[in-house]
Amino acid sequence: MRRFFLFAFLLTSPLPLLAQQPVLPERQPSTQPQSKPQTEKPETVAPAPSLTLAEAIRVGVENNYNIRLSRQDVRIAENNVTRGNAGQLPTVNGNFTRNFNRNNVRQESSSRPEPSIANGAQSNLLNANVAATWTIFDGFGMFIAYDRLQALEQSQRQLNRATVEETVADITDAYFVVVRESGKINSIEEALKIGQARIDLTQARVDVGVSAKVEVLTARVDYNADRSALIQQQEALKTAKITLNNLLGRNPNLDFQPQDSIVVAQDLNRDVVLQAIRQNNPRLQQARTNTEVATYDRRLVRASRFPQIGLTSGYGLNRNINGAAFFGTQLVTNTSRTFGLNYGVVASVPIFDGFNRTRLEQNARIAEEQSKLQLDQTQLQLDAEAEQAWAQYQNRLQLLELEEANILLARENVAIALERYRLGLLTPLALREAQRTQLDAEVRLLDIRYQAKQAEIILRRLSSGLVQEGTTQP
Repeated sequence: MRRFFLFAFLLTSPLPLLAQQPVLPERQPSTQPQSKPQTEKPETVAPAPSLTLAEAIRVGVENNYNIRLSRQDVRIAENNVTRGNAGQLPTVNGNFTRNFNRNNVRQESSSRPEPSIANGAQSNLLNANVAATWTIFDGFGMFIAYDRLQALEQSQRQLNRATVEETVADITDAYFVVVRESGKINSIEEALKIGQARIDLTQARVDVGVSAKVEVLTARVDYNADRSALIQQQEALKTAKITLNNLLGRNPNLDFQPQDSIVVAQDLNRDVVLQAIRQNNPRLQQARTNTEVATYDRRLVRASRFPQIGLTSGYGLNRNINGAAFFGTQLVTNTSRTFGLNYGVVASVPIFDGFNRTRLEQNARIAEEQSKLQLDQTQLQLDAEAEQAWAQYQNRLQLLELEEANILLARENVAIALERYRLGLLTPLALREAQRTQLDAEVRLLDIRYQAKQAEIILRRLSSGLVQEGTTQP
């Protein structure tokens, strides 16, 4: 019993008062964990060239395949906007015909008792002409068609701008995912340092006989669990880099180190954002342009009800050599040649076509109503996305403020817990709990900071302000 009380006294006494004090690692000033900058390279990640957000956006805008394909569509739309494609210019065609014939001819006449026969008679025909047609009136359909082509070009440009902004948003989001995953590796590395210090302290206690070996084994199990988490986090970082490289249109295995931190703007105004969406959002502008195109389609159908008047002109040469012509009973060769200018007026008036024009006009009106419904749907969808992103943005800003204060408490708690464990005043379980609490707080802070930035990116994309922001202020 006396030995038990003596042993309990030794365990509860401050270590400096023990007669046989174990040799423990000296406390270093850097024992208290400090937060690493977001862009500091994790120690367990190989060195790689730096990459800023502005550089990533520049490379992505140049190389991303969605953007490059969209630009080609814009070029096609630009090429389609011509007066000739709208039917306002004349069309000129050159035609050439050359025929050769070999015929057996039998010609009978009441004035001759015997028929005239020619076997293998040869003849040939040459026809060449240049013909021009020009529609001068079609119910103003050609002018409507030209305006429609311009509207289609504008719609394609708006679609291209939407593609660029959405791709830039994806690149920005993927870039900050890499920053977040790198920060998580830094947090796990700090946890490993604390775990290693715990192993060293526990092993020193075991060596002097004041701790059981099971505590060292427990410390090593916890350390290996953190190492396992580190390996999994390294895989997550690699996946994030592959995703970003894919958006940038470059080799997926190309390594890099992000240089920009996740900085959340806190000055966004809801009313300003919503107003910018209604004025600048390219998807909404494209929907408005599509309603104009549907209106042009309806007007084109109506224009087809009017008479069409056109001018025609041409110059031609016609030569016919007939080797099977009879003059009386004598077989002769007959040659004729005609050439000259022709011109005239062509007019057509639609009278009845089985009510097809009426059907087409009704369908065009329905399509016009559909385009207006799609415009309203697009507006509602954008408003819903903006409200959802704004709610997330506001919520994450509050959580971000809370977690930034909480992380300071968690780090201080770990520093105190490690010091108390060094002095023998804290159990290994309590130290592990403090360590896990700090790691969870670090990860939670990174996630909330990223989610707040994600909401900000969505709001800027919807208001068509991300491209300018991304290229000037990464």
